[in-house]
Amino acid sequence: MMGTYVLVAQLKKYSRMRIGKLGNLIFPKGYYCYVGSAFGKVMSLENRIKRHKKLDKDKKGKLKWHIDYFLTNPNASIKKIVTFNGKKIECKISRMLEKHAQLPINGFGCSDCKCKSHFYYFGEESCEKLLVK
Repeated sequence: MMGTYVLVAQLKKYSRMRIGKLGNLIFPKGYYCYVGSAFGKVMSLENRIKRHKKLDKDKKGKLKWHIDYFLTNPNASIKKIVTFNGKKIECKISRMLEKHAQLPINGFGCSDCKCKSHFYYFGEESCEKLLVK
């Protein structure tokens, strides 16, 4: 199955992380939403989500996407995953989240589109309520 997904993540402590080519970034503690999609021939939506849930990616040197770097931080955890099966609405959801977020993480997760970001900081309140289908 193919589709779009949103990962709701929580970072329990203020952290400085190296995020691929974006370099070292500072992340305040709180909730974040990451918007992604799986429409390629290689990886289904289910497999993409399973990959994000794996905690040992960094041990194998397979950090591919910006979100991989964030999720390997021991203080980061996925709290919820919302999927939109068969729908290619990644940028549409990203624009909606940007309107409600405290802060976009510029350049994060959007190297293949014209969006400012696909990763948003929401502070101490989760973005889950925005994701009701």
